[in-house]
Amino acid sequence: MTTAILALEDGSVFEGRSFGAPTERSGEVVFNTALTGYQEVFTDPSYSGQIVILTNPQIGNYGTSSADNEANGPYIEGLVVREFSPIASNWRSDADADAFLTRAGIPIVSDLDTRALVRHLRTRGVMRGVLSGVETDGQKLVEKARSIPTMAGLDLASRVSTRQSYQWTETVQQCSPSDLIGPQAEPRYNVVAYDFGIKHNILRRLVHSGCRVTVVPALTSAEDVLALKPDGIFLSNGPGDPEPLVTQVGNIRKLIGRKPIFGICLGNQLLGLALGGKTYKLKFGHRGANHPVRNELTGRVEITSHNHGFAVDPDSLKLSEVEITHINLNDQTLEGFRHRGEPVFCVQYHPEAAPGPHDSHYLFDDFTRLMREAK
Repeated sequence: MTTAILALEDGSVFEGRSFGAPTERSGEVVFNTALTGYQEVFTDPSYSGQIVILTNPQIGNYGTSSADNEANGPYIEGLVVREFSPIASNWRSDADADAFLTRAGIPIVSDLDTRALVRHLRTRGVMRGVLSGVETDGQKLVEKARSIPTMAGLDLASRVSTRQSYQWTETVQQCSPSDLIGPQAEPRYNVVAYDFGIKHNILRRLVHSGCRVTVVPALTSAEDVLALKPDGIFLSNGPGDPEPLVTQVGNIRKLIGRKPIFGICLGNQLLGLALGGKTYKLKFGHRGANHPVRNELTGRVEITSHNHGFAVDPDSLKLSEVEITHINLNDQTLEGFRHRGEPVFCVQYHPEAAPGPHDSHYLFDDFTRLMREAK
């Protein structure tokens, strides 16, 4: 057995069994509570700069499938699990999880007490860490962890964004007879999607709802977006701190009132900043596929998928201008709002459900309705 070590900035050192690439990576150490969908987690650009702990004890047992990628490859810095399976058993699998992450140069540490580790992070908050399959001196790794940048203040969206605009045409695919995706809507709306770290299933959902999608880089100007003559504008998810994205916020501010706008996750935070609000870092963030969110407009509770470490401060928003639409029932944090006078709305969670439940797919229909009314 080859040893791998996870060292945290507070001096904690955890030792386990090494899988994946025999290398060393650093980042913010976070945890995700979803029971399935580990490949979607691996390939979500919002996890750029983070070492991910998965609380589900068995990871890797259904392998990986290229159809389940949320981007062109993995974005996590490292993986921490209780029990890692080197054997894949699934008719859809085209590579086991070990080989999938090894090819991307990502280390894995298994055979850790992830329950104790997650409880530690819930108490102390997420922190910087180093995961190494090559260094055996835990104290050296602790010092390295203390020297890496904190997540607060990092512009990671610009790092993961596309460098060139492109068209997206792929729609949602049925993966089993029980996957009731419904018929695809006729393409009627031209949508420009800002890529701050966009997930493929968001793009598929937009196409499925009747959108012709053009994806543009994170720093595309408002003028260049409007020159594409969109019916609506989408603001994507993405990694890092929203506050350093001053240029992106300025462009969004120019677009408010010009076209219908829909934002998800980081897009929600950037809209909050564009409307004069403030954001703050959560103690340990929301990451999982089982978070209850109440729709304040209907009273309905949605079970939702999350991946974010920052949130919009509701007290910083002008309630004469903004209406709060969604609240997290675990900690009462803001999960969504809409503009009272313009066709602009957003949510903090992930309605595209990759991974996660389908309770919130209606939001894509709300976006097309706003575009229809604007036309």
